[in-house]
Amino acid sequence: MALDPFTFVGIVGTALIIVAYLATQQGWLTAEDWRYPLANLVGAILILVSLITAWNLPVAIIESFWAAISAYGLVRIAVGRHRTDQVI
Repeated sequence: MALDPFTFVGIVGTALIIVAYLATQQGWLTAEDWRYPLANLVGAILILVSLITAWNLPVAIIESFWAAISAYGLVRIAVGRHRTDQVI
């Protein structure tokens, strides 16, 4: 079985999500660190891209929510930092 580019992209996305989760469990990252939702967002988008050649509705649903929640987390972190900068 040949590894097409879309499958490779999906594997990279999966690896990003797994490494981000491992990093939080190990204490290397916290959920409040902007890198955690960014890794999850990029990972989810890459998995969604991989669905171009291998459509799977349940995966599309979960990754769409994963991406949306991660984007919300990034915005929340950015707004929190902006508010903190204004207070100082």
